[in-house]
Amino acid sequence: MRTKLLLSAALSAMLVFPIVSNAKTINGEKLAEEQVFTYRLLDDIKSFDPQINTDIEGSGVIRDLFEGLMNEDAKGGLVPGTAKGYSVSEDKLTYTFNLRDAKWSNGESVTAHDFVYAWRRLVDPKTASEYAWYMELMGVKNATKVVKGEVAPDQLGVRAVDDKTFEVTLEKAIPYFASMTVHSSTFPVLKSVVEKHGAGWTKPENIVGNGAYILSEYRSGEKVVRERNVNYWNNENTIIDKTVALVINDENQALTRYLAGEVDKTNIPSGQYPRLSKEYPGQAVSNPYSCSYIYWFNVGEKGPESLKDVRVRKALSYAINREVITDRILQGGQYQSYNFAHQKTAGFELPEIDYAGWTQKERDDKAKALLAEAGYGPDNPLKLTLNYNTSETHKKIAIGVSQFWKKTLGVDLTLSNSEWKIHTTKQQAGEFEVSRYAWCGDYNEASTYLDLLTSYSGHNVSGYSNPEYDEIMAESKTMENPNPNYAKAEKILARDMPFAPIYQYTGAIMLQPTLRGWPVDNLMQRFYSRDLYIVEK
Repeated sequence: MRTKLLLSAALSAMLVFPIVSNAKTINGEKLAEEQVFTYRLLDDIKSFDPQINTDIEGSGVIRDLFEGLMNEDAKGGLVPGTAKGYSVSEDKLTYTFNLRDAKWSNGESVTAHDFVYAWRRLVDPKTASEYAWYMELMGVKNATKVVKGEVAPDQLGVRAVDDKTFEVTLEKAIPYFASMTVHSSTFPVLKSVVEKHGAGWTKPENIVGNGAYILSEYRSGEKVVRERNVNYWNNENTIIDKTVALVINDENQALTRYLAGEVDKTNIPSGQYPRLSKEYPGQAVSNPYSCSYIYWFNVGEKGPESLKDVRVRKALSYAINREVITDRILQGGQYQSYNFAHQKTAGFELPEIDYAGWTQKERDDKAKALLAEAGYGPDNPLKLTLNYNTSETHKKIAIGVSQFWKKTLGVDLTLSNSEWKIHTTKQQAGEFEVSRYAWCGDYNEASTYLDLLTSYSGHNVSGYSNPEYDEIMAESKTMENPNPNYAKAEKILARDMPFAPIYQYTGAIMLQPTLRGWPVDNLMQRFYSRDLYIVEK
C-alpha cells in the first residue's frame, strides 16, 4: 500500500504560476520591457556540475541550469519540480517520483534513467564528489557501501521503473527525505553529454541542462550569464529572460554599483545595515538565513600540536567577543552563536550551552586559566595562523578576533588571506591551522548542520572524530523527535570544541525596488530566476 502525496500541491503550484506569455502586468504592476536580473557574486563559481559543486553561490546558478525532483517556494515550502508528485510506501522506505513531460535544453526528454545516472554518479568513488556523503545522509540503500567502494554504483537503491517513474529505496525511514531532493547534488545530468565531453561538459558550448535557463556565457572571475531555455517545461510562465551574475569581491564596490542601478541585488557591507535601512527603506532587507559562521580548528594529522589540546581550543573560542562582532562589526541583525545549528531551523530547540550564559569577562577569565593550564603564557606564547577568504567582512572579523586573542590570551596570530578556490582547497587538504568557514543548510532540519561533524562527513575538514557523537547522530535518524539527540550532539561539540562558533546569519541584502519575487521569507534563501520579474520604475 502506498500513501499518495503532493497531488494537490502539484495542482496548486501550477495555479500560482503567473500566466505571462502575453501579459503586460502582474498584480496590477506593469512589467519592464527588459527582463534582465543582475546580481553580485562574492567569488568565482567552482563548478557548474551538480555532482561536483560544493558552494552556495554555485548552487544558485545550478538551480537555474538544472532542476531536481522537487523545488522550494518563496516561503521554503516543498513544491513539484521535474517530478509532478510522489508516493511513499507504508513502511516509508520506498519513494516513487512521477516525472512530468520535461525536456533537456537540447530537446531530448528527461527520464528517470537520467536521475538514476546522476545519483549513481554522485556516490561513485571515480567521481570523487565532496558531496557523496549527502546520499548517505539521505539514507539511500547501499549508499555507504558504494562510497566506500565495497559494491558497484549500480547497487545503489535507485531505479527507473519506466521512463517517467523514478524509485528510491531507503535503508531507514527519514521524514524529511523529500525535502533533501531540492539540493543541487541530486539534480539529473545527461549521460551522453557528460561522457562525450568529459571534464569540459559544463562549458557554455557543451552544457545541456533541464532547468529554466542555459549557460550562455562564462568569464572566470568576472561573470556568469544564463538565458531562457525555450525547452523548459514551464518556459511559458517564466518572465526573466536573462540573469547576469557579476563577480565583485569588494562589497563596498558592489554597493556602489547597486546604488548606480547596475545590479538588482547585493549583500550589505558589514556595519552599514542601520544606515541603509533608514536611507533606503524597503530596499535594505535583513531576514534569518540558514548559515553559521565558524572558525575551524585543525585537530587532524596536519594540524598543530597545540590545537590537539581541548583546553587551547576552548580558550580560543571563549575569548571571542561575539557581541562586538554582531553588534559593532556586522550590525545586520546576526545572532551571536555558541552552537552550530541555526537557531531558526525548523523544529530545532536551541539547547543550553554553559558558556553561552556567561558574561564575556567570565569567558575571558576561563580562557586565560585554560591556556595557562595548557602551558602557554608570556614566556611561551601560542602561535597560530588564521586563514580567511577574500572579503572585507571576513577581514574585519579576523582582525577583531586577532585583537581578542592578543589582548586576552597573548596569542601571536598571523592572518593569511586567499581567494575562495584556494581557501577551500587548503581546507579539504587539511593544510591550515585555524580557518574561516560558513556552513549553510542543505535543507531545513538541524541534521544538515550536525551531520557535518560526523567522522564520515565529506565536509568535516577539521579531522574531528568522536564515536559517541557518530552514534548519537546515527540514532537520531530513526527517532520520531530527534531534538534530544541534537541537544546532546551540540553539547558534545561545546565540550570538544572542534571549531569556534561565532555568529548565525541573516540575509542582509539590498533589493532594487523594481525587483519582485525574491524569497525573503525562505530561511534557506534559495532563489530561482524563473520566479523573479522586473516591473517598471
